[in-house]
Amino acid sequence: MRPLTVCPSTLAPGFSTFCPLARRLLFDGKTVSHIFPGISPADPDHKNVQNTAQHIGRISLSGVQPKFSAVVGEDLRLRYTRENERGHFILKPQPSSYHIINREFCAANENLTMQLASQVYRIETAANGLCFYENEEAAYITRRFDIHSGGKYMQEDFASLMGLTKSNGGADYKYSRASYEDCADVIRRHVKAYRIDLLRFFRLVLFNFISLNDDAHLKNFSLINNGNEYRLTPAYDLINTSLHLVNHRIFALDKGLFKEGMQFSDVRQVCRKDFEEFGRRTGLNDKTVQRELDFFAAIHSEAEQIISRSYLSEELKEQYRSSLDYRRKMLTF
Repeated sequence: MRPLTVCPSTLAPGFSTFCPLARRLLFDGKTVSHIFPGISPADPDHKNVQNTAQHIGRISLSGVQPKFSAVVGEDLRLRYTRENERGHFILKPQPSSYHIINREFCAANENLTMQLASQVYRIETAANGLCFYENEEAAYITRRFDIHSGGKYMQEDFASLMGLTKSNGGADYKYSRASYEDCADVIRRHVKAYRIDLLRFFRLVLFNFISLNDDAHLKNFSLINNGNEYRLTPAYDLINTSLHLVNHRIFALDKGLFKEGMQFSDVRQVCRKDFEEFGRRTGLNDKTVQRELDFFAAIHSEAEQIISRSYLSEELKEQYRSSLDYRRKMLTF
């Protein structure tokens, strides 16, 4: 395993493993190794991949990204969960689908995008990082925020809260049946402190736009009840999909920002006025909307520093910079 010089979670320089902040956020301060024993399930030399997946706590298959359940073992090393064992982490190895380009960098992309959201754009995110199999392949790991010492908090995604399923909404129900304006209505109906969470949601929609995350569908937004009321969960599954999809979109939801949908053409693209109107419909005052749009449209030197220290290839770092800069400028006109 080649030595590291950057924290594989926060991307802070000068660390050969998880830095103290990463250890605190991910592992409650424990000194956990960034090496995941064994080789990736995606490795061609991995034997009995399908049989292995059936016995290591597979959670779901969202699109083409496999997800596994993991814990920290007594030896302070990450491992897959065993039968009837509750996992505290979700592990995403490299996807194997042939139509995903640059798939060996999916984990690095998600880690970078989550860190940009948290460190630069003031968005609360799930604790996350990278770990590495013994064949040096990176996997994305995130700590589950719905698990606590006494059990599991109640969490529901927006598709469920809207009563949408494959049977009543069709195969693409999580993309085709609602807009982000409809999502704001869900927050308003279910969250007592909805004004706070509507601002958090507005920021997240803006971030997904400038970071080219076109997979922000209804199941990638959730409410969680960790006391006596629902709140919007920390952000999760943030990734710049333009690095991996040949035909990526502007918004994950077919209707885009508005309930009546949005029509685009060569002369009609998303602009600042669309987000101004979206903010108004969300219930935010004009001063707040303008402040947030100015912030997301601005150049942030910290973003460049984090991108440069990420585990993407140099070519993909430049592609990430260019795409972020292009979308950022779209908020100025």
